[in-house]
Amino acid sequence: MDSLFVPLVILIAVIAGVLLLMRSFSKRSAETKAGAAAANSPKDPVQLAKESAAKLNEEQHRRLYSLIAQGQGMAAIKLYLQATGEGLRASRDAVGALAAHPQPFTPEAQPKDLLSDDDDEPERFPYRYRAIVSKGDVTREVSSNMLNDEIYGRIRTLAKSGDVEGAALALTRHSDITIKQAREFIELLDE
Repeated sequence: MDSLFVPLVILIAVIAGVLLLMRSFSKRSAETKAGAAAANSPKDPVQLAKESAAKLNEEQHRRLYSLIAQGQGMAAIKLYLQATGEGLRASRDAVGALAAHPQPFTPEAQPKDLLSDDDDEPERFPYRYRAIVSKGDVTREVSSNMLNDEIYGRIRTLAKSGDVEGAALALTRHSDITIKQAREFIELLDE
């Protein structure tokens, strides 16, 4: 009997160890499945559309809705994927939500804040930037080494949002033209 006691104790210890390991693995598996289910649970499509639209800039937003309107869903998903860097499934879900619940473009910063520089003097660039607008036979040009694409884009955003005076002031700040010339330039730009 003593000769069977030691192997029996070892067998019981091994069975208890195996049962504990199985319980541990099944518990981890259940937690993983619960986590995956929570991660894959569908979001509210309206909220998803709002969050997705907020990740796009104005040009991307316009192009995405243009593709959706043309029925080019795959191109819209590709554009969203490239613009945000999210995965394919997340991009597909976002474009679906944006198509089902259209969202207007809402800039993150108010237009007046776009050109608020704390510096007294605008930055000077090593090149001259030329901005040209025309309507009919009227053409205006601004050339300055204090302008670049980003600043000019902000000025255009101000003009398109209806803040002609703010856009004109920003243009005079970043160039060597008078306020009257800036207003004439912006008036052509606005239309």
